[in-house]
Amino acid sequence: MQPREKFPAPTVRRLSLYLRELRAHQDAGHATISSKQLGEALGLTDAQVRKDLAFFGQFGHPGVGYRTAELIDRVRKILGKDRSWNACVVGAGNIGRALLPYGRFRRDGFDIVAIFDRDPAVIGTLIADHRVRPLSDLPALVRERSIRIGIIAVPAEAAQETALRLLEAGVVGILNFAPRRLDVGKRIAVVNVDFMVELEQLAFQLSLDTSAERPKPRKKSGERSHDD
Repeated sequence: MQPREKFPAPTVRRLSLYLRELRAHQDAGHATISSKQLGEALGLTDAQVRKDLAFFGQFGHPGVGYRTAELIDRVRKILGKDRSWNACVVGAGNIGRALLPYGRFRRDGFDIVAIFDRDPAVIGTLIADHRVRPLSDLPALVRERSIRIGIIAVPAEAAQETALRLLEAGVVGILNFAPRRLDVGKRIAVVNVDFMVELEQLAFQLSLDTSAERPKPRKKSGERSHDD
């Protein structure tokens, strides 16, 4: 397999979509699936599916297509989901509080085992059975609890410092919810989640849809319409 940075980012993102559809296909009782079926479920061509999977090896069987369970296992391994990942959250604000009780993380192999904050008013409180710890505890808990992933849920102005703290503590990956890019070079893997960017992309797609109904402007109080 090639080094991580050699894989096209869109291909890697589509692997997660393939895994979701494969699981649904398996749950429906189907033992095999074709590249055409997998592509149609996601609005892709069968050629695109085959090209994406070919980056990671040979998966298909002549006359059969893909064996669903086998392909699920292979994609899970490629995505690193054949093991468990301990994670911590830095930032006990709205996003941090929302992430902790989300049960699917643990079911899918991501276990949030600690949460940190710098606010004395928050430190010591309980969130989803986790006691908020001060940032000074970060290095020790990363070692003690084998934390590999740090989730940044702090304001933008604190994100860079937080990333460096996580890096120095020994985490190997960061999921960044702060609305800014992190300057960590290639020393650590970083995935950015920016809700505003995603909403802007959605607004762009909607603006292209000329059939989408545009909301009519509201009349000001006392204003008569042309039909009155």
